[in-house]
Amino acid sequence: MPKPHQKILAATLLALAGIAHAQAPDLSDGEVRKVEKDRGLLTLRHGPLKNLDMPGMTMMFKVRDPGMLDAVHVGDKVHFKAEMVDGSLTVTQIEPAR
Repeated sequence: MPKPHQKILAATLLALAGIAHAQAPDLSDGEVRKVEKDRGLLTLRHGPLKNLDMPGMTMMFKVRDPGMLDAVHVGDKVHFKAEMVDGSLTVTQIEPAR
């Protein structure tokens, strides 16, 4: 059975891991506004995209992998990374916000 100080240490490490994940500099916060699977497009209302020097707004993105669209629904809060790929703003990573 874990000792009390081991439980505190484990809880602290989990909390720090969550903070580090939430503050990942390459992920931005967003909300799914529209999913267009047939076109491979995703409309997000998002905060600032620091890596692209872009303010928060609502806009449409291509997705790198069309399978990403199976995992998101209108209204979902997400963390995502957008990059310029072949001249188009493209979501290259997306995950549910926790």
